[in-house]
Amino acid sequence: MLKKIDSSQLRVGMFIHDLDCSWIEHPFVRNRFMVSSEDEIRKILAAQIRSVVIDCSKGVGVEDAPTLAEVRAQTENELLDLAAQPAPAPLRSSMAEELQRAANIRRQAAGLVREVMQDARLGKAIELERVAPVVENITASILRNPGALLGLLRIKGKDDYTFLHSVSVCTLLVAFCRSRNLNDETTYQAGLGGLLHDTGKAFVPDHILNKPGSLDDEEFAIIRRHPQDGYEILRKTPGIGPIPLDITLHHHERRDGSGYPDRLAGDDISELAQMTAIVDVYDAITADRVYHKGLPAADALRKIYEWSKFHFSPVLAQEFVRCVGIYPVGTLVLLESGRLAVVVEPHESSLLTPKVNAFFDAKRQAYIRTETVDLARADKIVRHELPDKWKVDPMQFMAAAAA
Repeated sequence: MLKKIDSSQLRVGMFIHDLDCSWIEHPFVRNRFMVSSEDEIRKILAAQIRSVVIDCSKGVGVEDAPTLAEVRAQTENELLDLAAQPAPAPLRSSMAEELQRAANIRRQAAGLVREVMQDARLGKAIELERVAPVVENITASILRNPGALLGLLRIKGKDDYTFLHSVSVCTLLVAFCRSRNLNDETTYQAGLGGLLHDTGKAFVPDHILNKPGSLDDEEFAIIRRHPQDGYEILRKTPGIGPIPLDITLHHHERRDGSGYPDRLAGDDISELAQMTAIVDVYDAITADRVYHKGLPAADALRKIYEWSKFHFSPVLAQEFVRCVGIYPVGTLVLLESGRLAVVVEPHESSLLTPKVNAFFDAKRQAYIRTETVDLARADKIVRHELPDKWKVDPMQFMAAAAA
């Protein structure tokens, strides 16, 4: 039986099934292992891992701890309550109208980030006049239809992950700012910070960035220098404002003081840096890497919500969930009718009833003619599904149905 316990309850002889934290933030080679020494427990506590999932069938248990199923059910009920609150504003253009423009913006932005990092390695200054139009194009796309660009950015290859991650953080941050009704200049400056937040990784060796496994202590120390390195690069950029500098330096800070580089806590971390921390982790844990399979977006949102008890602002985490939706664009879902569908547009007022493109009959195990379904009028989502389980590419049907 799987149970979730506070890390302070760990004992030698327990079998850890999941460290319940972002895989990029823990110092262990594996997520699952038998606790064999007090040193391992101290290492878990020192890494600020607040809770873990243990397998009581493989080791020592905790009698009164809640089961993992009970914890997930509670989280699901809380998210359903959250979903009953107002959703994003209506879209200004359809998915069909925006997808092609979004593809061009994605390509342009990724190329720019690549060039910025190459220039940084060579000691060249960042030219804001080259960066500004890209941020403006991303913002315009978000205003027209946020789902198009956000959906396309879920696809990242191992060779362009670092660059597309920066584009994703920019795009998510702009969408987050718009959903919170922040003014245009603040939103632009936040987008600029999101696009440039990982510039310091230009100085991290590729063999560390792309290592097929967990980092050792020395490699962790190198990777943790990137916020400060990025800040120093941007600080020399003519015309750069305080918001991009703050986002670059503090996007790895955590509200419980467990982050870096300055171990800031609570409201000592600016609101925009806290927002960036949320979108940065969300995008990182949903991406496939050589050494880690990304979480489905719906599962990642649930993790962000759970981790907000310690690492993130609970209020901002809830607002982020409302921003991207309980089932973000691109999510594969099973409908009550037995069809598989991909989410293509959020509903104007309900996070639980987005528009979807149904393309597969799960009962007959056969593809069907793609149909756009407004779930506010017909059918219902039963649950989200893993594309690998069904061997389908939901993004292919989002694009095909919109064409």
